[in-house]
Amino acid sequence: MSLWENALSDNAMIAILRGLHPDNAVEVADILIEAGFRIIEVPMNSPEPLKSIEAIARKHGDTTIIGAGTVLSEQQTSDVVSAGGQIIVSPNMNPAIGRLTVALGAKWCPGVMTPTEAFEALEIGASVLKFFPAELVPPKAISAMRAVLPKDAVVAAVGGITPETMSDYYNAGSNGFGLGSALFKPEYELEDLRQRAQAFVKSYRTLVSS
Repeated sequence: MSLWENALSDNAMIAILRGLHPDNAVEVADILIEAGFRIIEVPMNSPEPLKSIEAIARKHGDTTIIGAGTVLSEQQTSDVVSAGGQIIVSPNMNPAIGRLTVALGAKWCPGVMTPTEAFEALEIGASVLKFFPAELVPPKAISAMRAVLPKDAVVAAVGGITPETMSDYYNAGSNGFGLGSALFKPEYELEDLRQRAQAFVKSYRTLVSS
């Protein structure tokens, strides 16, 4: 299997590190990867995100999928891939970003909410359908969407996800999750981050093994 396939199979949770600073980017990534994360996203509205992506990719790019979130333009897409990013995550479904991401050989994870957006994203080549914000897409909506989506479509619920709310989304058909402030904030102590990461991984592994 490819690195991407291995990552999805092992742990389909995306660690969203909004506000990450380059000074401790590698240290934060070390803790997450040690806990079991295989996909890491540094949002573009973080301090000097390309520096963080480049540093993390340099150390962990052979074993972990590193990329950017809140990608809103084609220029940002090119910059992320040039920095070593392997996944482009956006809050919206921008076809131009999708086509460029696919052409550059990276994985595209657009934000979608409707069947029209989801099917158009898949036609362009989306690797993951990011149902965002999950607060507006309850598990019943995910289940209904699953009834019409291709069986091999990868779905991730993103927004407000906690270890306690994961099971309802997983049982409704969500393959994975995007984890934001419940996992990481710049002000969290590293030991706090470690405990949060371990709690998420434990909950996820319990779900997929049941």
